[in-house]
Amino acid sequence: MIFFWGQKVLVTFNLPNTNLNSTTMNTNYAGFWMRFLALIIDGIIIGVVRWIIILPILAAMGIGMASEIQSLDTDDPSTALPIIGTIMAFAGISMLVSTLIWILYYTLMETSKYQGTVGKIALGLIVTDVNGNKLDFSKALIRNICKIISSMIFCIGYIIAGFTEKKQGLHDIIAGTLVVKKA
Repeated sequence: MIFFWGQKVLVTFNLPNTNLNSTTMNTNYAGFWMRFLALIIDGIIIGVVRWIIILPILAAMGIGMASEIQSLDTDDPSTALPIIGTIMAFAGISMLVSTLIWILYYTLMETSKYQGTVGKIALGLIVTDVNGNKLDFSKALIRNICKIISSMIFCIGYIIAGFTEKKQGLHDIIAGTLVVKKA
């Protein structure tokens, strides 16, 4: 019961069903090392894609910078500031593009019919919600954005997957997801 301007207001919440029938749901959770190996496989794939996208931009920037550096006045250090600013801006943009590629890859693959990335598929793993259902786009997106939080502080959000009952990382706990071995 909540009182709102002197009136009683009844607020109800529909919580997901947590009384699961374990005989129908796959409870063969993927452990830390299987997930880590899948992460390495996916990291290689994402790295290749990232370089295919970023390398031409880097090359164009390098050609443009070469002419700037040749005309640099070595007597006046302030003439280097625009070049340094451009390099810093490019670094920030490439980090943003890399993060977007990473999030989109994981989100699109986890919502596909395969329910996992190439690394997870190779190891026979799938990503589901806590009820064993296929993820929708919003749940997968939340899961993958929360991986940024899991990466903070020495990747402790990933490491806890080795110590939780359902082998969930922090991002899995926040998004309400599981990584299980394909039945």
